[in-house]
Amino acid sequence: MSWNEPGGDKKDPWSGRGDQKGPPDLDEAIRSLQEKLSNIFGGGKSGGGGSPGVFSSGNSMKNIGYIAAALLVLWILSGFYIIDEGNQGVETRFGKYTITTDSGLNWHFPAPIEQVEKINVQQQRYIEVGYRSGGNGQVQGAVPVPKEALMLTKDENYVDVRLAVQYQVKDAKALLFNLADPEATLKQVTESALRGVIGGSIMDFVLTEGRSEVVAQAKKEIQEVMDAYNSGIQITSVNLQDAQPPEQVQNAFEDAIKAREDQQRFINEAQAYANDVVPKARGAAARKIQEAEGYKEQVIAQADGETNRFTKLVTEYKKSPEVTRKRLYLEAMESVMSESNAIMVDVKGGNNMLYLPLDKMIQQKQAIVQTEEATTQPAIDRQSPKHASIEDEQQQVIDRSSTRGRDRDGRGR
Repeated sequence: MSWNEPGGDKKDPWSGRGDQKGPPDLDEAIRSLQEKLSNIFGGGKSGGGGSPGVFSSGNSMKNIGYIAAALLVLWILSGFYIIDEGNQGVETRFGKYTITTDSGLNWHFPAPIEQVEKINVQQQRYIEVGYRSGGNGQVQGAVPVPKEALMLTKDENYVDVRLAVQYQVKDAKALLFNLADPEATLKQVTESALRGVIGGSIMDFVLTEGRSEVVAQAKKEIQEVMDAYNSGIQITSVNLQDAQPPEQVQNAFEDAIKAREDQQRFINEAQAYANDVVPKARGAAARKIQEAEGYKEQVIAQADGETNRFTKLVTEYKKSPEVTRKRLYLEAMESVMSESNAIMVDVKGGNNMLYLPLDKMIQQKQAIVQTEEATTQPAIDRQSPKHASIEDEQQQVIDRSSTRGRDRDGRGR
């Protein structure tokens, strides 16, 4: 039966105190609290059945003073703090900057009056643009971020760029009070500066010889912007971790790189060949020039000598023309006949001149000797010599010719 139906239970199930006839006694609660405080601060009940919970005024005030003094000492001691080496402490009083402290033991008004923010100013911090390495700083295995990595070059090509920026805190106060989020600001400034540098360069320059220049220009622009913001950040290094075409055109770009490398290789080979041939050609040309100069000097010297000789010869010719003419004839015939194999025999007192074709005779004799050597046995070497030498035969022919000439001369007489 419900509690509020006629004849039902009149107790209120929600309160749980259906048998309570009135509110709790307030005086009883106060007396109970006074007893507890009296026990804490050393107070006692009044003697002779007096009312409980009354403080002993002298002891209570003394104990409260001791407690307050102890709390004050603890509060003052809590203001001491230590700044480690390589750190700086930034003190604020009710949120307003007061002073920057260096490493060592320092003191400030404890909370809530003053607070200290400790900043490591020697720690090498870094941010990543275009990839996330997961804290190891390596590009291998990193997660790419195409939204940050893809950048447009001056010649309207896309380049996938991944950059890492290392920095330190040079002013702890500026880092805390001038920027709401220093790391996010630095990242946005880095991406903006890098896009500006990439946008002012062509693709081949960024991917090949222009990497160092891109890094230097980006570092300069990042530092200038952060200094303009008075961020308290010093850029220590900017590293271009990777720069390559987008993955969609990677194969085509590799083919272009191979073609460029082949071109450079052919140029180097041609240059090496030129370096080998050109000095030789120059040396040969110099040698020819020197030979020509020598020939020129030789001809001039010979001409001068011939001139002098003929000048002297004219003098001698004027003195004795007949003797000179005969001498000139004999010298001319000697120079002509000295290069011929024919022998002209002029027998003294004879009317005819005998011509001996020695070249033909020598050739015939050589052919006969070769035929005999091919047909005879090696044992012929042990036999007595039957053939005279070619020079002896020539001399015999000349002697026989001279004898016949003398015989004809004798018969003619």
